[in-house]
Amino acid sequence: MSGITPGVVTRLSDRVRRITAPNPGPMTGPGTNTYLIGTRQIAVVDPGPLSESHLDAILLAGEGRIRWILCTHTHPDHSPGAGPLYAATGADVWGYPAPRHGHQDHNFAPNRVLRGGERLETEEFTLRALHTPGHASNHICYLLEEECMLFTGDHVMQGSTVVIGPPDGNMSAYMRSLHALLEENLASLAPGHGELVTEPHDMVRRLIAHRLGREQKVVDALTAASPATLEELLPVVYADTPLSLHPVAQRSLLAHLLKLAEDSRATEQGGHWYSR
Repeated sequence: MSGITPGVVTRLSDRVRRITAPNPGPMTGPGTNTYLIGTRQIAVVDPGPLSESHLDAILLAGEGRIRWILCTHTHPDHSPGAGPLYAATGADVWGYPAPRHGHQDHNFAPNRVLRGGERLETEEFTLRALHTPGHASNHICYLLEEECMLFTGDHVMQGSTVVIGPPDGNMSAYMRSLHALLEENLASLAPGHGELVTEPHDMVRRLIAHRLGREQKVVDALTAASPATLEELLPVVYADTPLSLHPVAQRSLLAHLLKLAEDSRATEQGGHWYSR
């Protein structure tokens, strides 16, 4: 990820350029990636957080040709830039409104609410929306059909796994959404954070294997300690995770437990989790 510099325009293909927002951090890596697709008429995927310098960089690269603004989801590092970019360009805003739960951008106001399978078709490119709930209930990936390049937002990130935080995040939905990508013809993944991934199906399979491995750790820990609280399970299940990230890991632990409950493999009562 060290090759990414915020504010620098990087050409990924004849149709696609990337600009990374100046918001690096433990949860965002080198920053949030914004993608500009097309040359004659431009679609912007994930305008990023509120940042005047990032807005200026997008507008400069867009050269007055931005016609669409597409957001993968409404977490505050991905969609808040849509409002200022719309004000500057008048471009159509596409995506799902913010859900009630979680830390969301409730100012996001799409002109068009998408359904899975809908397309944005131009003379130069076609983008197909894939509804991929899990990290967020309103998460959408966008497939550039001419290049089989998938803009994955936070569904798949390069270099790390994503947080699944209930109640809006859902581990069962996330696993189904990962499996759905294996059915798509993909040549590359353009993630919301990190570099282009050129072995997309291998990456998705690794993510599925990682989540199943973590789930087994939850099952083993719960079998050994049942009944147990989240706080008791956390240091066992996430022994390989730095302590500084345990508050975040606890959210994914809850997501795993809720999935096990859906699968009738665990149950919760009074803050204690029981193996079934």
